[in-house]
Amino acid sequence: MFPLRQIEVGDTVSLDVKTKNFGRIAAGKAKQVIVQKLREEERKVLFGQYSGKEKEVVTGIVQKYSRKNVIISLGKVDASLIDTEQIPGEVFRTGDRVKVYVVEVKDMSKGPRIIVSRTHPELVKRFFENEVAEVADGTVEIKALSREAGKRTKMAVYSNDPKVDPVGACVGVNGSRVNAVVEELNGEKIDIINWSDNPAQLIANALSPAEVISVDVIESERLANVIVPDDQLTLAIGSKGQNARLAARLTGYKIDIKSESQAEELA
Repeated sequence: MFPLRQIEVGDTVSLDVKTKNFGRIAAGKAKQVIVQKLREEERKVLFGQYSGKEKEVVTGIVQKYSRKNVIISLGKVDASLIDTEQIPGEVFRTGDRVKVYVVEVKDMSKGPRIIVSRTHPELVKRFFENEVAEVADGTVEIKALSREAGKRTKMAVYSNDPKVDPVGACVGVNGSRVNAVVEELNGEKIDIINWSDNPAQLIANALSPAEVISVDVIESERLANVIVPDDQLTLAIGSKGQNARLAARLTGYKIDIKSESQAEELA
């Protein structure tokens, strides 16, 4: 023992402990405490490591299906791709490598609980950041994006450099850049349009590939009355209303589309 007068608050004191004198119960409790503390520290380290990956895209390996959920290994921890975050019709096999968007990382008693997604709109944005240097460095901005996972995405882009065509930059030579993203999404169609601060012009762009004759915006009602050529009505609305629906989500306006002949009848 050290003389008390030589010990100050904050000092570290080493003592010899003869473990052979420990009883079985005492030894078991000591082991339990040590193991618990080690697990807590490991959990803290893992949480710190993976919480920094929130809102990012990571690559994992499919481990198994648990009911309708897919368990994906991210290395030292597993992530859960729940059924509502899966692209409809997409099937994985054990061992498949898959890219997912990290939605949330929770600190749980048994370790980090990681929820990932293949349907989140930000997944598409992150893919373009990886494929398009102009998006990654901020020259081209993705101003708005609407998505029906597995079917179609509409994305409005803007260039901070007048010498750079934002749509062309995202499409790439012979479609190389957009096709790389489409491949990551198993063939999901992607419409890339020019952003405009003018709501009428933005709505007309958003209804692409349909041609638009006129757009009358009622700002107070967030409503846009759109007139298209007769032969463009079906294209503007899209299959089961998909094109118009995505355009409305992208722009934030309710869109009422009529053909030229319909508009003339109502005039």
